[in-house]
Amino acid sequence: MRGEVLKSCFCLIIIVLCLGSLLTSLIWYKNNVDPHRPPPQKNKASQPFGPCKGCTEVIDNAVQRYSQTWKKQEDNYQNFRSKLSNECFGLEEAIITQTSKRVGSKIVFNGVRKTLQVTPQLSSIFAKKNPFSNKTWDTCAVVGNGGILTNSSCGNVIDSAQFVIRCNLPPVDNGYGKHVGVKTDLVTANPSIFTQNYEALTGRRRPFVKRLHTYGNSLLLLPAFSYTSDTDVSLRAFYTIEESDSPIRPVFLNPEYFQSLLLFWRSQGLYKGQLSTGITMVSLALELCKDVHLYGFWPFSTHPFSFHNLTNHYFDNKQPKFIVHAMPTEFELLLQLHSQGVLRLHLGDCQPGGT
Repeated sequence: MRGEVLKSCFCLIIIVLCLGSLLTSLIWYKNNVDPHRPPPQKNKASQPFGPCKGCTEVIDNAVQRYSQTWKKQEDNYQNFRSKLSNECFGLEEAIITQTSKRVGSKIVFNGVRKTLQVTPQLSSIFAKKNPFSNKTWDTCAVVGNGGILTNSSCGNVIDSAQFVIRCNLPPVDNGYGKHVGVKTDLVTANPSIFTQNYEALTGRRRPFVKRLHTYGNSLLLLPAFSYTSDTDVSLRAFYTIEESDSPIRPVFLNPEYFQSLLLFWRSQGLYKGQLSTGITMVSLALELCKDVHLYGFWPFSTHPFSFHNLTNHYFDNKQPKFIVHAMPTEFELLLQLHSQGVLRLHLGDCQPGGT
C-alpha cells in the first residue's frame, strides 16, 4: 500500500514539472516571438544615400564652404599651377606626338604592365605637332556630366568661355544645349563608351559619326593606352573618323602623363581609386587656362540647394557597374581649390541670361 502511494506521488511530481516547463515555454514565446508582430525595421534615416556614408553632413559642409564669397587668389593659382606643371608637364606631355613617341620607341601602358612598340603605321596617326604648344587661354570651362546640370540654364555662360572641355561624348543637342552649352573645343572618349554605346565600332558606325558632328572641329582625346583592350577599339574610332567626313581631330592621351597625374593627386590626398576623366581634364585646364570654371561636378544624388533628387548624369541615370573612381574625395579636393581661389566651381543654377 505504501509503495503505491509513493509511486502516485512520484508521478504527480513528474506531471507538475512537465506542466511548469510547458508554461515557461509559452510565456517566452509570447514575449519574444509574437507571430503578429512584424520584424524590427532598421532606421531608414541612418541609411547613407549617394556615393558615401554620412552624405548629409558632407553636403551641408560643402554648401557652407561653397557659399563663402569667391575671389580669385592669384598667388594660390600660380603656386598650384607651377607645382602641377613641374610634376606633370601637361602642356608638353599630355598629347602623344610623332616627335614625343618616335618609331621604335615604346609606349608604357598605365593600367597594366605592358608596353607597345611604336611602328611606322602607329606613328603616322599621332599628331604631327602638339596642339597645346605655346598656347594658353584666358577662360576655360570644364563641363562634367553630373545631374546637377539638368535645367540649370548654364548653356550661355559655358559657351562664353574661350576654351570648353567636355567629357566622354555627352549629348549637347536635343535641347540639352540650353543647360550645358554646345561649344566644344576638346571632348574625351573613354574606350568603354565605344563598347557600350556603339557596339565596339564593329557594326554600324553611323550613330558614332553622327554624335561626333555635334562637336564640330574640336579635338577628340582618346585614352587608348591604359589597357591593351582599349587600343584596338580606339584605333577603330580613329579609322572611322578618317573614313568619314567628320571634321573632328582625334589625338591620343599620353599614358605617362596620366600616370604622373595619378602620382600628383596621390600627393594631394587622393589615396584610392583611378583618376576620373573629370579631374584629369581639370588638371589639364589648370595648365592651359588662367581662369578655370567647373560645371556639372557634384557627386551626390541630392541637389545642394533645392534638395531634390538628381540623376547620375544630366542625360541619363545609368549607374556604374564598378566603382573605380573616388568621386566624393575628388570633389573635396576640387572644393578645396575653389575655397583657395585656384579655380571656380559652379553648383547652382545660372541666371536666364547665362550669368
